[in-house]
Amino acid sequence: MKPSRLIPLIIALALTTAACGGTATTTTAGSGTTAAGGSVDLLGAGASFPAPIYQEWIGAYQSVEPNVSINYQSIGSGGGVEQFIGQQTDFGASDAFLTDEELAAATAARGCDPIHIPTVFGAVAVAYNVEGLDSLTLSGPVLADIMLGNITNWSDSAIADLNPGVTMPDEDIIVAHRSDGSGTTSIFTTYLSSVSNAWANGPGHGKTVEWPAENSVGGEKNDGVTAAIQQNQGAVGYIELSYAMENNVPVAKMMNDDGNAIEPTLASTAAAADGITIPDDLRFNILNVGGDGYPIAGATWLLAWECGYDQAKADALKAWITWDLQNGDDLAQQLLYSPLPDSLQEKALAKVDLINSKG
Repeated sequence: MKPSRLIPLIIALALTTAACGGTATTTTAGSGTTAAGGSVDLLGAGASFPAPIYQEWIGAYQSVEPNVSINYQSIGSGGGVEQFIGQQTDFGASDAFLTDEELAAATAARGCDPIHIPTVFGAVAVAYNVEGLDSLTLSGPVLADIMLGNITNWSDSAIADLNPGVTMPDEDIIVAHRSDGSGTTSIFTTYLSSVSNAWANGPGHGKTVEWPAENSVGGEKNDGVTAAIQQNQGAVGYIELSYAMENNVPVAKMMNDDGNAIEPTLASTAAAADGITIPDDLRFNILNVGGDGYPIAGATWLLAWECGYDQAKADALKAWITWDLQNGDDLAQQLLYSPLPDSLQEKALAKVDLINSKG
């Protein structure tokens, strides 16, 4: 099935439309109530980062399993985690793994542990809107200073030094950022914290932070930040790579730990994830990237439970996620997400087997 290559706004509308359809009986999530005729209804919510690929996977899967209705609402990782822990959905989605505090809250709420299932890797692109600037290279420390508000003009020598032969305009910088709780923000600010002590000891990292730059504008979800960049001359911000590509927004090359200026691509995202250490709980960051890897990259996770599902609902959820991991690589690559390597896919499938394993 060829992806529709919808722009993010249309994807968001499609997701909203899906949320209003179907014949599911209204119940508490996880109760196991199914629609008439033996169909199973699954409700999930969370990250906008993987929304394009999740929408494609859902459409492809439902074409072969029409008795399973899957409704995924792209509301941001913060909202997805909140609704998941609050028992409002059957599964969650987040680009930031649950913190220890969120894990404890989740276990207390459900009476069993949540499960982290990584699905794909993606790049967080540094997108910009500067007239006449066809190429831009930034380093981590310079990017952090821009986001801190320490560098406020595109003609600043710190930027010019990274772009020899490029005429940088005398133009104010507008910082575009997420205004909602966001796993994309978590990936981005975790990276900034790793390359800048000032950022680490100031705003820090997480799904939400205080943005210090005075000249800034916020947007909800990846499509909101994309629009904020497009609508503000001089803007620079962070968005998932597929949103930049779909909307023809230029993106910067980023210097990685080996001093290589790397453009965000499918290949450089895969290279970033190569060789990282994966803990048993599958909660990990991608940092200190060298070689041919793009340095601002991360995984995205589906969140499920070890207990509390009706068995039919648990079986349907396991079957869908298994299908995604085993059959969804081509769709993921066409939308510029990097599939899991075989070794991590095996670990992810083992986590899928734990869904409802404690009844």
